Amino acid sequence: MAQNGTSPKAPPKRPVRRVLTATAGGMAILLVLLILLWNWDWFVPLVNRRASAALHRPVTIAHLHVRLGLTTTVSVDDLQIHQPEGFDSEKELFASAKKATVSVNVWRYITHKGLEIPLIALDTPKGDIVALANGKNNYSFTDPNAKPEPAPQGNTQPSTLPKIGDVVITNGDIRIAIAKLKTDMHVLLHTTPPKGDQDGSIVIDLKGRYAQAPITGHIVGGSLLTLTNSTRPYPIDARLENGPTYVTLRGSVDDPLHFKGTKLVLHFAGPDMSLLYGLTGIPIPQTPSYSVSGNLDYTSAHIRFSNFSGKMGSSDIGGTIAVDPQTKPITVDANLYSHHVDLKDLGGFIGAKPGHEESKQAATSNRILPDKPINVPKLNAVNAHLVYKGDRIENKDMPLDNILADIAVQDGAITINKLNFAVGDGTLGLSGALDPAKNGQFDTHFKVDVSRLSIQRLMKATATFKGQGTLGGHITLAATGNSIATLLGNGNGGVTLVVDHGGDVSALLPDLMGLKIGSAILSALGIPTRSDLKCFIADMPLRQGILSTNSLLLMTNNTRTLGGGTVNLKNETLDYHVTTRSTSFNVLSLPGRVNITGPLKSPTIMPGAEIIGRAAATAGLAVAFPPAVLLPTIQFGVGQGSACEDALTQANTAPAAGVKPGATTGSGAASVQPTPHGKAVSQKPLSRKQVHSVWQERLKKQN
Repeated sequence: MAQNGTSPKAPPKRPVRRVLTATAGGMAILLVLLILLWNWDWFVPLVNRRASAALHRPVTIAHLHVRLGLTTTVSVDDLQIHQPEGFDSEKELFASAKKATVSVNVWRYITHKGLEIPLIALDTPKGDIVALANGKNNYSFTDPNAKPEPAPQGNTQPSTLPKIGDVVITNGDIRIAIAKLKTDMHVLLHTTPPKGDQDGSIVIDLKGRYAQAPITGHIVGGSLLTLTNSTRPYPIDARLENGPTYVTLRGSVDDPLHFKGTKLVLHFAGPDMSLLYGLTGIPIPQTPSYSVSGNLDYTSAHIRFSNFSGKMGSSDIGGTIAVDPQTKPITVDANLYSHHVDLKDLGGFIGAKPGHEESKQAATSNRILPDKPINVPKLNAVNAHLVYKGDRIENKDMPLDNILADIAVQDGAITINKLNFAVGDGTLGLSGALDPAKNGQFDTHFKVDVSRLSIQRLMKATATFKGQGTLGGHITLAATGNSIATLLGNGNGGVTLVVDHGGDVSALLPDLMGLKIGSAILSALGIPTRSDLKCFIADMPLRQGILSTNSLLLMTNNTRTLGGGTVNLKNETLDYHVTTRSTSFNVLSLPGRVNITGPLKSPTIMPGAEIIGRAAATAGLAVAFPPAVLLPTIQFGVGQGSACEDALTQANTAPAAGVKPGATTGSGAASVQPTPHGKAVSQKPLSRKQVHSVWQERLKKQN
């Protein structure tokens, strides 16, 4: 104790401060040393493990670089993503890059302003995208052993896309091999930097095979920064060649990530539109060569190729096609037109070869019915509604004026609501349906309505026919098959056709039959060269592909010809005969029975025993007693009778087609008749009773 009574002094605090200062200085030095000596590669094993677990395949990086800051940049060197299980045979890695760099605005993210990625840079990225024929692929990043997660309940908000800045790609090469698409091609891509006022761009080149055909392409698009900019249109300039098909696409897309609209012009050309199936997924029948241009627009709900026009073969083609890709199968709505159409260009739509040149097989085959199968899998790939109008049919071999078609495809079934051809004041109309059956077959039913067809108009192409008259009636067919040939070869139905006052039969019959046998038949029958057709009735039922004869009558001003026999549409052969008789006294005539047999395309025409006997007798008498040569050629006539009336009555009572001809020859429709002074007056349609009365009057006059 101090003597003066005062307390002792406290020990000085300087040593404590020194200790704290030394400790802080040491930690600062250690932190500086740690920053100077820190190696981010220490985290490489952890990154490899985490990335491999997330992608369900081995992932490795050689080096990791991190530059911290409000905008943090992460780079990896020698990135390698290996193939997943089941793709060990692939020679290349699933993905790789010499270097990959990503910058992230951390401050913006932690302040809840959204994710911003100012930079993505890939140096020599490579990829190997593969899908096998069994549906297995190497680009699904899911655990093959994991159970599927339940579907989310309630309304889910769509994820917000990050704001992306600059994207730099150098020497990219992505291989895409899709077995089902028969595709194995390389996508080569790189970016270009901005130059002055010009933005940067992404350049893509394609090479390889797509849909079994070689493909090359060159695509230049705006920078990927522009791709995410909703206020600036994204430019596109693309050129593709897939086999013989050539496609160009130029224009711009408004806010492409949100499908706001486009200003694109699409042009495509090639030898056959059916080859577009691989590019569009829309089945199109075979066509001749084409070249078409139009406006392409798309939203999230539809793709429209509108106001297009061009050529298809020798026909022009235009209209609008709308596609809804969200439905399964996709939905197509096409409204097409042609100002001038050649029907041969549409041959592929009925299974025939389109265009004007016959194939070598068609030229050497004895078959004339198209036997190309209807492609059921392609029909199932789309639900479609097609309306087509051809204003003028340009074809010297076809006596048709225009065409109007309304056809629907739904779940593989085809419904022909309307397929009408105009012929002068008359129409040739078809309706029916094809419903899918087993083994690629179709259950079908069709009806053809022939109404008020002018015989003179039908024969316009020959430039040899004179006279008046109309053709009317019906044709029906119900069958199961997969082509025109099999449908007719298995079909049931019938043909009921009537012609009144047809004009010059020598010009009419050869061309109307269209089988290159008409002239030979007329010659064999002994029908005079300038006979006027008074009446023609064909009433022929079809049973299991065999067309038989209820009535076949052709009457001229001095002959009456009856037909009988069958036409086998299964093997396209004829076993038919026609017999002619004079209806009045006639000299220098050798009429009788003529047999028509053999292939439908080129049948054999042989005179019957009566004609041969008369010809032989004529030749013998010419030698023995020349004046007697006329005796075998003299016919005294069988009398006109009521053959035409009876045949018409039978056709109206029990028509082979199942539908009465009624007023289809023109008597029952409003028509224009000349007055004695040459002026035309309109007549109102007649009733069926009146039609029958008119027919009877006509028959009385000709008898």
